[in-house]
Parts: sequence; structure tokens; C-alpha cells
Amino acid sequence: MAGCRLCPRNCGVDRRAGQSGICGVSGTGISAARAALHMWEEPCISGESGSGAVFFSGCPLRCVYCQNYHIARAETGKEITRERLTDIFLELQDQGAANINLVTPTHYTPEIIWAVREAKNRGLEVPIVYNCSGYEKVETLRLLEGIVDIYLTDFKYMEEDIAARYSHAPDYPQVAKAALAEMARQIEVRAAGDGNQETWAGFDEKGMMQYGIIVRHLLLPNHLENAKKVVRYIHETYGDKVYLSLMNQYTPLPQVKDIPELNRCVTEEEYEELVDYALETGVEEGFVQEGETAKESFIPSFDCEGI
Repeated sequence: MAGCRLCPRNCGVDRRAGQSGICGVSGTGISAARAALHMWEEPCISGESGSGAVFFSGCPLRCVYCQNYHIARAETGKEITRERLTDIFLELQDQGAANINLVTPTHYTPEIIWAVREAKNRGLEVPIVYNCSGYEKVETLRLLEGIVDIYLTDFKYMEEDIAARYSHAPDYPQVAKAALAEMARQIEVRAAGDGNQETWAGFDEKGMMQYGIIVRHLLLPNHLENAKKVVRYIHETYGDKVYLSLMNQYTPLPQVKDIPELNRCVTEEEYEELVDYALETGVEEGFVQEGETAKESFIPSFDCEGI
């Protein structure tokens, strides 16, 4: 925590001394805003029992349209120790969680690694899901080899100007490409050890993912071409070894009222065109959303439940 460089921002701040970087957090503790069964992930993650989602406070990317805006800016959350985080993992497993889902975990990577190892020593058996923005540092991801079973990662931008405008990260495309390559390397090794070189994904008898990669893309209004570029890159690079999840649930929250191009929901026509493009490109393994998903019901209450 002294000279923190866990994420691509490389702030170098001394979190032990109370300094905070772009992620918005400081200190050596962990701030989290919710730990509960979460039913709104992809079917092979949530299933019928729910994913054991731990929502961490703060975020290195901090997109202007963030659907979890207040926790991303570390405005809500409760500070806990790594020992308490270990207990939370085990409590979620006892509640029937299909997995432990680490939401926006990057800036707490060392503490999470410690807590996962300790929890496994105490009987944690469900898979570990690393649910991130895709803006990840390869060196940090390497620390997670053998810790993380499933990478549930965004791939937001293929266009640098959009990444700069909405996430203040013009390097997002190149960083996300390198990060995904490292995730793929780890999962390919895992699959090979399982004798499963062809698909890179493992499922139990209920169809719940045990290891693998799901790449999410949240379609933004007026940015269909960027979305198509993401789909094309993912499929041309990884084929169906990586599952693609195309999301239409974008919700325009108050913070985008002065950004006209983002201040509306995605139209049915925009989303259908993206899904059609994915099918035409050859995507066979993945997920789409149906119905009116752009509702705030997808955004849970960050009231420190389970923390």
C-alpha cells in the first residue's frame, strides 16, 4: 500500500499514510458496500441460488455513466479487515452461493488473495469470480493465478477517444487487450490441466461455470460502432473459447444529464443490430438480454448488507 501501483493508473500514492489515488480509497483496510446473494448475473454465474457478490468501494476507472456510481467513488461502504472478508466469503457459501463474486476488486487485490487462501483453508469450495472493468494491470492479474477461477470482465472500448471522454483512460483499449490475454493464458492453463483445451470453460452438472472467461460489453446509446468493434476483436482473437455477454441494461443516471448522447436508454433497434452483428460474425457462445432490462432494479441497494 506504500506507493500503490495495483492498477494501470500507477498513482504511486502511499495508502498507508492516508493518501488516495484515482480509485478513491486509502488506508490498509477494505471498504465494501454489500455482500449478498445476487440474482442478476449471467445464468451460469447466478443460477437459481444466486452469486455471492461482494461489492467493493472505489474504482480505478470511474466511468462518468457508472451504474454503481456512488460506490465507485467510495461514497458509501464500511471498512472491514481481511479477517472479516474471509468470514463473509464463508457466510455467503453457507447461504448457498454458487460462487464468490468479487465486484470491482482490483485495488484490494493483496487483501483478497489473503482472504481467499484463508477461506479455502477453512472450507471454502465454490469458485472465485473476478468481476472487473477490464482496465487491469497484467502484473496484478498474475498474482491471481490459482486464486481466481472465473474472469467476468468488461471490455468497454475499442475507440481511444471514447475511452478518454467517458473514463479518462485513452489507453483503455490496449490495456484491456493485454489484460484479457493474461486472463486467457491463465484459463487456458487451467483448462489444459482439466483436459479441456477446446473450450476453455468448465461447468458442473447444473450448468454452473466452474472456470472460464465471460467478456461483457454494455452497449452505450449512440455507440453501436464501438460495440461492433469490440465484438469483432473478441471473436477474431478468441473465438468461442471466451463467452461474450452483450448487455442492453444501460440506465441513464443523474450524473449524465449534461451528456446528451448518454442521457437516454439504448433503443431496441440498436441492441438488435448489435446482436445480429455478433451472429453474423460467427459468435455462438454467449449471452443476450431480453425484455426491458434498463431498470434500476438491476442496481442493488448499497446499504452494507452482509458486511
